[in-house]
Amino acid sequence: MGTKARLAIKYSKATPTMLCCKYPKPLQGSCHGDVEKLWREFFSDPSQWWDHRLEKANVRYPDFKHRKTQKALWLNHKCKPNWVELELAALPPGALQASTFSWNVRLVRYVQTGQPAKTMELFRRMQQEGMVPDKFTFVPVLNACASLQALEEGRRVHLQIMERGFESIPYVGNSLIDMYAKCGNIEDAQKVFDKMLTHDVVSWNSIISGHVKCRQAKKALELFQQMQQEGLDADRVTFLAVLNACAIEMAVEEGRQVHNHIIRSGYESDVFVGSSLVDMYAKCGSIGDAQRVFHKMPMHNVVSWSAMIWGHVKCRQEQKALELYRQMQVECVKPEPVTFVGVLNACASAGWLEEGRHIHEHIIKRGYESDLFVGSSLVDMYAKCGSIKDAQHVFNKMSTRNAVTWNAMLAGYAIHGHAKEAFEHFERMCEEGVEMGLVTFVSLLSTCSHAGLVDEGLVYFDSMSLVHHVSPTVEHYACMVDLFGRAGHLHEAEELIKTMPCEPNALVWKALLGACRVYGDVEMGERVAEQVLRLDPGNSAGYVMLANIYAAAGNWDSCANIQQLRLERVCRNNQGAHGL
Repeated sequence: MGTKARLAIKYSKATPTMLCCKYPKPLQGSCHGDVEKLWREFFSDPSQWWDHRLEKANVRYPDFKHRKTQKALWLNHKCKPNWVELELAALPPGALQASTFSWNVRLVRYVQTGQPAKTMELFRRMQQEGMVPDKFTFVPVLNACASLQALEEGRRVHLQIMERGFESIPYVGNSLIDMYAKCGNIEDAQKVFDKMLTHDVVSWNSIISGHVKCRQAKKALELFQQMQQEGLDADRVTFLAVLNACAIEMAVEEGRQVHNHIIRSGYESDVFVGSSLVDMYAKCGSIGDAQRVFHKMPMHNVVSWSAMIWGHVKCRQEQKALELYRQMQVECVKPEPVTFVGVLNACASAGWLEEGRHIHEHIIKRGYESDLFVGSSLVDMYAKCGSIKDAQHVFNKMSTRNAVTWNAMLAGYAIHGHAKEAFEHFERMCEEGVEMGLVTFVSLLSTCSHAGLVDEGLVYFDSMSLVHHVSPTVEHYACMVDLFGRAGHLHEAEELIKTMPCEPNALVWKALLGACRVYGDVEMGERVAEQVLRLDPGNSAGYVMLANIYAAAGNWDSCANIQQLRLERVCRNNQGAHGL
């Protein structure tokens, strides 16, 4: 049968309404009388009609629909009487009610446009107006709770879901898992997951991603194995979460196994999966694998470039990181804040002030100078590259600052030995209510140590736990030992080490050994050197420092003996390395 014949049969079966009417007919006819009759029925009792005007996707969708008979009315119908608009305007508030579907559409729109607070407000209003939520209502609401980190609100929504028996519905359960995980309550997320009768790939992705977000990477990897055992195929979202877990755990071998799975699943050419592979290998310190994946990718995005730059920074290959940044610009890929933070870190590590200034110019052109993380990295870069004035200038220009920014500036003062400015800066931090952390007090104590301010250092050290509720770590004790040692209070330093709540490491003992060398305390130097060599036998620094102490005291025999021991140790280490 020819095409024309088939079309002839098709249109011979069509009704006049199908052929000549643009919109579906509310009644069997298209005359003005039938439409007017239906409008009069509508105005006789508007409460029996759903108002669909807000969620209309196109002109074919009705504006009003009868709750029981499903009769429909269109405001743009050619047969609509002229008086309808006036009558609609005269209706009292609340005369028309939107259907649950209408409310759901509006809830989804608020979520999709990034307005979670309005989503929750609309949900509350919906219930106040007596509308009963259905199973579709709770998905955007839980999404909004997750965005707002509103855990208690999410729990109340969960109770409503349980009351209506919707908890076993897969997409509702998945939304609950996602909400609890994003609110940081992975325990409740796991309970919901365990109670679900069936799990689809979205369920697995939600719970795996949740554990990754809560830094429980090991559990996430276990769940991925369990998912495979149950015969479910992983998708892009699964691989992104699992690769993130491998990066957190520094589990390069597990990462390689996931990589093989990705190749078998055909996702290696996916730009997002490829970028995550680069990031995983780079964070695990396997820069060679990261480069191989990067060069095999059919195309690169800003994520893959940034991951490679960060990988080289992590491996102390600052020059290579800068070359990649330049190559990225040649290929017209626009850098983002994470890219700039990586390159600024490279400049800070290498002490490249002029390169850092060029990057700063690029940041201004891209409009990222006001970005909190970029601004903090600029402060850090200028301070570490020796330009404390530029660091101050960037810091003062920043409209918002976090603890990282304040600590970067404080560390800058500490590096440059500006004790007065460091103390004033710390007072400002207290006034501004900045949360004090471990880094804050390392900078303060280092400042006191280099300036020889023992009393001030003691005050700050005691205030850590008493005022700011920060427990000192080995690094803080090392700073205090260095402070006492530089000031010549060697016995106070040794007593402090003995009272440490944790085991002192080689760094702590080396700080005291250095002071013994400066002040020529041979007896204490021997005791301390013994501890250094016990904790760090492979490092020759302990031998050298003790030999210097003997030499300064004129004890040349002991000096020669220590040097001989050091050479024997070096020979043994070299032989061991050669054997391997």
